[in-house]
Amino acid sequence: MKIGAVGISVPMKLAALYSGGKDSTYAMQIMEQQGHEVDPLVSIVPTDPHSWLFHTPNMHLMPLLAEALGKNLVTVSSPGTEPGDLEALHDVLDGLEVEGVVTGAIASDYQWDRINGVCEDLGFRVFSPLWRKEQSMLMHDLVSSGIRSAIVAVQAEGLGPEWLGQILDEGTLERLAALAAIKGINLSGEGGEYETLTLDSPFHLRRIEIKAAGRRLGRDGGLLSVTEAVLGVGKQ
Repeated sequence: MKIGAVGISVPMKLAALYSGGKDSTYAMQIMEQQGHEVDPLVSIVPTDPHSWLFHTPNMHLMPLLAEALGKNLVTVSSPGTEPGDLEALHDVLDGLEVEGVVTGAIASDYQWDRINGVCEDLGFRVFSPLWRKEQSMLMHDLVSSGIRSAIVAVQAEGLGPEWLGQILDEGTLERLAALAAIKGINLSGEGGEYETLTLDSPFHLRRIEIKAAGRRLGRDGGLLSVTEAVLGVGKQ
């Protein structure tokens, strides 16, 4: 069953497909604001950094990110191939005591179809509150919601290494929009143009502080590889 978040009034216990990026964080935040319990976080960790289905940068930080959110974490490694990733997703979701799964999908039919297929086989409802939203409005809503994320990977013409580590705020969005108008990139990064790491949100119990990171640059783009991160002081 393919179903969005709109119109669901009865609180449910949900699992979230969580990568640590802005989209999965915002999707989870929306569902919690609607009164649902989102726990555990489910993370697929591909061994191939070029996985088409799942986010790959800085996945070693997932235990720290889950702790920052006060959530349980379930992780499973996968080979990064489509069949292997889908099998890993099926195996990790199978047996979870939840009623549905939250995803941060925005516009990728490829990702949407395959994740929904796995969830349908297992009898889970799927909630994708960001799906098909107008992207400029969505990105401004995301930033204004209090989510603070850093750009940690770039892979598109016009997105050079100077973007790595930049916080996604209104000023950054303006620059991305100007670049999108010239280069035709996807404003939300849904096409893999850039990836993010969420450092804080209204639902974080503690923020993430990056203490050390290295840049890896290549012909295909750049990656900010976080080598040390800690939890900040508790929030009031």
